[in-house]
Amino acid sequence: MTETAIVAEGVHKSFGDVHAVRGIDLHVERGTVCGLLGPNGAGKTTLVRMMTTIIVADEGRISVLGLDVVGRAQDVRESIGLAGQYAAVDENLTGRENLRLIGDLSHLPKKVSRRRADELLVRFGIDDAGDRPAKTYSGGMRRRLDLAAALVHRPPVLFLDEPTTGLDPASRQDLWVVIDELIADGTTVLLTTQYLEEADRLAKRIAVIDRGLIIAEGTPDELKSQMGGTVVELGFGDAATAGAAAAALRTSPELDAAADAIRCSDGTVELTVDDAARATVAAVRTLDAHSLVLAAIEVREPSLDDVFLSLTGHKAEQTDGDGRTGERGDT
Repeated sequence: MTETAIVAEGVHKSFGDVHAVRGIDLHVERGTVCGLLGPNGAGKTTLVRMMTTIIVADEGRISVLGLDVVGRAQDVRESIGLAGQYAAVDENLTGRENLRLIGDLSHLPKKVSRRRADELLVRFGIDDAGDRPAKTYSGGMRRRLDLAAALVHRPPVLFLDEPTTGLDPASRQDLWVVIDELIADGTTVLLTTQYLEEADRLAKRIAVIDRGLIIAEGTPDELKSQMGGTVVELGFGDAATAGAAAAALRTSPELDAAADAIRCSDGTVELTVDDAARATVAAVRTLDAHSLVLAAIEVREPSLDDVFLSLTGHKAEQTDGDGRTGERGDT
């Protein structure tokens, strides 16, 4: 039995003149959670759709649990669970009926299907609403029901495509706890997300994808270590002042070593430095010499947000430069 649950090699996919996936290689080990991190339009959902047999790659090879997703598509479908960006439940059925229906479609014996529906309603904390129509559920409850539906047949591999999109912070935290439990049970999880905090919280290994390519891969700590130092964040009253401050800091003799690690965005200037204390003092002196008023200052360790901005030149929630997002608003 292979120790690798998911393999993608040289995968390409285009939709008209949009090259959504441009040669992706990815290996996900069994019993681990891999985070696929990138903005809208990066190609994440297109990749998941190919891995789950919904669409076929133009080039390359994908296998799940050693099964080719094209040649053995039905076997792959029986071995995986998929929860997409939007809850795929029948709003007119009750939560219990939705889960039983999935069991029937998965060819589970009636008795097993009913038992699994009851178990999952309890596990996901929606048993009190199990006999209510799904259309009466809140957004968080629908996402829980959708995730429960993906688990009815106990799949060893689970694909979660932006599972917390549109949820409030409390519902997102609740769903993270459920995902933690699945991971603890040994389920292999491929999680796509544009939330940097979510990738850091859930994934043991992260692949950063941008414009159809994986541009970095590693553990959260390995990716953060690429920043090579501490972040000094300087806040200003407006973008114009921040731009002037960045220009002044880049020409400061005291900050010469940090000149290539100065970024300006949305009224904020960030410096990535080895000696935060010295750099902070030098920055304040430089700004004072140029009569630039500093509104706020923060010293912190690098985050995945810093890593993503450093790698791509833009924030994780931004779309591709031409505004196109691939197939059907792909992410």
